Amino acid sequence: MITVVVLLKAKEGLSREEFVDHYENRHVPLVLRVAPMVAHYARHYLPEADMAGHPSEYDAMTVLKFADKAARRAWLSAVLAEGSGVAEDEERFLDRSRTRSWTVDEHVS
Repeated sequence: MITVVVLLKAKEGLSREEFVDHYENRHVPLVLRVAPMVAHYARHYLPEADMAGHPSEYDAMTVLKFADKAARRAWLSAVLAEGSGVAEDEERFLDRSRTRSWTVDEHVS
């Protein structure tokens, strides 16, 4: 299993409710329609401050899981394809310059 973690920042001017609504009700259905080969697609909405009271730099952490490297490559090709609409939709609700992602080693107990 290949696990990818993505940190996302809402576009300036969007309320938390608008951000969550757009992500859940517009972006997720679009991504799943364009690239259904993801095995797991979870969105975790971060609090406005961390446990020490420092303001959060990000609004959401997304976790994607793929069966293997080939499935991850196919998914990336589909969402990045011209005409998929994914990048255009991201411009509506994300500060794309702040997006960060990693492929991680996951250990579950």
